[in-house]
Amino acid sequence: MRTLVRTLTPAVALLLITGCTDSGAGVHGKPGSAGVRDPLFRGLGNGGYDVQHYALTLAYDPDTSHLKGTAEITARATQDLSAFNLDLHGLKVDGATVDGKEAAANRAGDELTLRPHRDIDKGKTFRTVVRYSGEPETIVDNDEDKSEEGWLQTEGGALAVGEPSGSMAWFPSNNHPSDKATYDITVTVPKGLRAISNGELMNMDTTGGRTTYAWKSRQPMASYLATLAIGDYKTTPSRTSSGVPVLTAVDPAVGQKYAQLIAQVPEIVEWGELNFGPYPFSSAGVIVVPKDDLGYALETQTKPVIPVNELPDSLVHEIAHQWFGNSVTPTSWKDMWLNEGFAVYAEWIWQEDFDGTPAKESFAAAFADDRNWAFPPADPPSAAKVSDEPVYNRGAMVLHKIRQAVGEDAFFKIVKGWAAEHRHSNASTDDFTAYVEKKSGKDLTELWDTWLYGKDKPASP
Repeated sequence: MRTLVRTLTPAVALLLITGCTDSGAGVHGKPGSAGVRDPLFRGLGNGGYDVQHYALTLAYDPDTSHLKGTAEITARATQDLSAFNLDLHGLKVDGATVDGKEAAANRAGDELTLRPHRDIDKGKTFRTVVRYSGEPETIVDNDEDKSEEGWLQTEGGALAVGEPSGSMAWFPSNNHPSDKATYDITVTVPKGLRAISNGELMNMDTTGGRTTYAWKSRQPMASYLATLAIGDYKTTPSRTSSGVPVLTAVDPAVGQKYAQLIAQVPEIVEWGELNFGPYPFSSAGVIVVPKDDLGYALETQTKPVIPVNELPDSLVHEIAHQWFGNSVTPTSWKDMWLNEGFAVYAEWIWQEDFDGTPAKESFAAAFADDRNWAFPPADPPSAAKVSDEPVYNRGAMVLHKIRQAVGEDAFFKIVKGWAAEHRHSNASTDDFTAYVEKKSGKDLTELWDTWLYGKDKPASP
C-alpha cells in the first residue's frame, strides 16, 4: 500500500485516505464540532449544521423494552462539512445515509459521527437517515440529585423526558437548546396502549394488533422538550375560549382526585394569554403520571409532564414555560434563569390574582431564604447547580425588582413584548437586559449588578 500511494497524485491519494471516491466530490470541508461549547454542558450539541426538521418513526414493545427507530433529519450546513456529529446514547446504530447514500457511522460514547459519501457544501440542505434499535436507557443527571431522565420504564409502558440531555436516549439529535426544529413523531405500540407526544395527533391507525399514532409539532422545539408517554392513558379534548385545542392525558392510576384541577388547563392558558400575550403554540395540554413514574414536573412542549404529587403547584409553572423556555428558549444552559425565573414569577402573579397573596410577599419570603443566595441566578457555577434555588427563586426576584423599577404597566408591556419579539427563537441574558433597558428607557445597571449578577445578599430587599 505504501508503494501504491507513492505512485499516485496527491489529490487522488487524499481521496483514498478520506474514503471519498465519488468522481465529482472535492475534499474541501472539515468535520463539524462535537459540542457547541455550552458553558455548563460542553459535550451537548454539535457544530456545522442547523436542523430544520426531525421525522421520527418508532416502534416500542413494553414486554421486551425494545425500541426500533428511524430518524430522518433535515438540516442546513453552516460550513463546508466532511463529517458531522449527532448525540445518541446507548442505542445500536443499524445504518445511516446522507442524501440517500450510505454514510460511514462511528461511535464514541454519546457521539455518533457520520461521514457522508461526499462533502456537503455550506448553505446546502441535506437529509440524514439513521436507523437504530435496542433497549433505551435511563440517564442519571449527576451525583448530587440523582434525577432521572431519558427513557423511563413505567408499569406497562414508558415515559421519555429530556432536560437537559435525556432526548439522546431515544433519538439522535443536535441535542442543545440553541438548535430548534419542527417534529413529526410517529409511534407504534401494542393495541390498547396510547402513545402521547408533542403537538397535535394527525392520525391513529390499528392494524394487526398494533396501533400507530402520528404526532406533529408545527412550531420549532428544542430537543430537550420532546416527550413520549406510552401507557393506558385517558385522554380528554377541550378548547380555550380563543380556540386553542387542549388535550389532557391522565394515567388511570392517578385517580379522580385532581380531575377538576386538570380540567382547568384551558383557563390557565387563557390567564397566561392575558399576562404574557398570545399562546405561542397550535395546541396545549398536560400529561399527568403517577408519582413513581417521574420525580419532578417538566415543561415538555405543548404537554407538560406532571407527576400527580406535584399538583396543583406545578400546573401554572409548567404552562407558563410554554411562553418562557419553550417559545423563547435560552441560548445556552447558563441562561436557564430566563426559563425558571419567569415560571416562578408566574406562580407569584397567579397567587396575587387568585389566592390574595401579593407578589411582594412572595418576594419577601424568597429574599429571606438563604438557599436563594448561594450564587447569582445568571451564573450557576456548574451543570449540577443549574436547577438549584437561585436559578428559580432569585430569578423571580429579579423580575419583581424590574416591576418595581419600571412600574406596573411598563412591566407587563415588557413581559408581553419579550415573549413576542423572541417568539420561537433563542435569547440570552444579555438580550433580556438590553431589551428591558430599551423598552423602559432606564439604566438598570445597579439592578443587574445586585440582583442578577451580585454574589452577596443585599442588606434589605
